[in-house]
Amino acid sequence: MIKLEKKEIEAIGLIIGPLFALIFYYLGIVESPLANAMAGVTILMAIWWMTEAVPLSVTSMLPLILFPFLEIHSANETANQYINSTIFLFLGGFLLAQAMERWELHKRISLYIIRFLGGDAKGILRGFFLSSWLLSMFITNTATTIMMLPIGIAVIKGLEGKFSDKAVHNFSVALLLGIAYSSSIGGIATLVGTVPNIAFKSIFEMTFPAAPEISFVKWMSFALPMSVVLMVVVWFVLNNFLFKIDDEISVDKQYINKEIKKLGKISIQETIILYTMVSASLLWIFRVNVDLGFMTIPGWSNILPDPSLVDDSTVAIGLSILLFIIPATLSNLGTDFRLMTKDTIINIPWDILLLFGGGFAMAKGFQTTGLSEIIGNGFAGMQNVPPLLISFFICFVVIFLTEFTSNTATTYTFLPILASISVAIDVNPMILMIPATISASLAFMLPVATPPNAIVFGSGKIKIAEMANTGLWINIIAAILVPLLFALIGNYILDIDMGVNPSWAE
Repeated sequence: MIKLEKKEIEAIGLIIGPLFALIFYYLGIVESPLANAMAGVTILMAIWWMTEAVPLSVTSMLPLILFPFLEIHSANETANQYINSTIFLFLGGFLLAQAMERWELHKRISLYIIRFLGGDAKGILRGFFLSSWLLSMFITNTATTIMMLPIGIAVIKGLEGKFSDKAVHNFSVALLLGIAYSSSIGGIATLVGTVPNIAFKSIFEMTFPAAPEISFVKWMSFALPMSVVLMVVVWFVLNNFLFKIDDEISVDKQYINKEIKKLGKISIQETIILYTMVSASLLWIFRVNVDLGFMTIPGWSNILPDPSLVDDSTVAIGLSILLFIIPATLSNLGTDFRLMTKDTIINIPWDILLLFGGGFAMAKGFQTTGLSEIIGNGFAGMQNVPPLLISFFICFVVIFLTEFTSNTATTYTFLPILASISVAIDVNPMILMIPATISASLAFMLPVATPPNAIVFGSGKIKIAEMANTGLWINIIAAILVPLLFALIGNYILDIDMGVNPSWAE
């Protein structure tokens, strides 16, 4: 079997991307010239995204050049797709997460959870799993893993020499993989937890403007239970089947206590940020009416003349701006002594924001050129196939494809196509689009699949065969559970009738 280096894959992608694009454009795969042009652009962007022939953000800017010349959209229309409230929701969420990291509030939270649940080996594992899972809901899974890894390595080093090499190794692999997997699973629980979730929200709203809004609380109402189930199942499988943890292993809490002592008493800055994060959660949850069945809690947006004038990005940006105003200390009120400073702006992942824009431009091009309808009609014969079966297949494809490609690129490539297919086969688009979105964050086999995988693999304490073997089983479990859980939980929360295509999707 030929194994290609990353540079070789990039070089191949750089060549075959334009080649395949020209074939689709000039051969005229469909009758519409505009649809052929859009197909060519899509093929080019998909290949360059998946091979990373050029940086992902650079590929994302191709529509700004190609769309005007191919008469798909004007330059102004295309540029307008690169900014919307969904991007500002991600931006606000990132800024709030940066505030937690700057003042080490995330480290304090994780250490206290580990100390509370720790003791025996399995207790410590639960603590690391839970900490990583909770933190990754609001800060990136990459940042969560980077923060948790040194703590985990220190705990492992404290065991070496005290117990057998095999017992310590099993514990180490379970702990490190648990950190990576928990960080990925936690991210699916909230809209701001991982990039594919944000991508879904904008593409869905762009494709189906008459559909009910997928708000922060609505997403969390079905994604959080799904995340909990996945977390419990993964923890159980890791600790009881794939890695037998020796009952005699116990972890000295001195290191955890020492790290907590280093942090000192909770500072006023951490307290303010903690209240800010709690306020953000409450404002997101109670922005719209919350129906509890026996009563309805009115949303705070109802006090406005038009509640639709605000959305979740209003909360995220509003509270983020507040942290740039509040001084970190009363002894010096200069701009460099605020809770957040200009350095935070410099660290914003502008490349990810460009990636959003490119995906949104591509999704818009699918609609206006008629390519989405053409693709959907090609799958019209699948009307008699149960939607759940189609969802199972899609989740398997997305999870295993994401092992080799960016989950963001996979999401942007698949979602417009799935939207078209769902309309063509007359099923609610959410049945196919949401499980695919969640699946894009659940690749566990290879170091290149996700940043958390790469980070823990870089510790040198995990063999690639161990990660691949473990990840294979977790991938299969996730591919089965995601569509099944969505059918059980998501359909109820979102009021989806499996046999009826809603009017907003026609």
